[in-house]
Amino acid sequence: MQCPFCNAEETKVIDSRLANDGDAVRRRRECLTCSERFTTYETAELVMPRIVKSDGSRVPFDEAKLASGIMRSLEKRPVETEQIDAAISHIKQRLRATGDREVPSLMVGECVMDALRELDHVAYVRFASVYRSFEDIKEFREEIERLEREPSSEVRRQQLSLLPSNVSDKVTSIRSRKGKKDPSS
Repeated sequence: MQCPFCNAEETKVIDSRLANDGDAVRRRRECLTCSERFTTYETAELVMPRIVKSDGSRVPFDEAKLASGIMRSLEKRPVETEQIDAAISHIKQRLRATGDREVPSLMVGECVMDALRELDHVAYVRFASVYRSFEDIKEFREEIERLEREPSSEVRRQQLSLLPSNVSDKVTSIRSRKGKKDPSS
């Protein structure tokens, strides 16, 4: 590792620990030439699938574009940055978990819709209005009514906790196989 202060090639690791919920290794280093200390992060480079757009063209996955769309929907909403970062990580994980080299853009949009539905209902409706190209107020109303009929994550957790444990485990297993978030977490 090259020292960012003097560009020397020789550094030593002083401390290592897990970071980002175990997704990265944080290393504290010291330059053997100038004695300056700095931090590096080591993460696995995972290949994201290419996105197949509705016109059939293929483009590389663009995390910045994903984050931008989510941030635009969440503008001026009471959602913490950590929650947004976790949602983006979860979406990327779901896309990689398909095991496919290419995924349709429709799948990415649906993943974003699922994440926003969990984070903030207003942001969800904002995103849905653009994503589904709402034409009039009636379509907004229908989407809001659909959202109101859907039980929240907390309600789903409470419903699941009332089931016998063997049934609850089966429901959790089925949902995780379908790529849905485990309601008990």
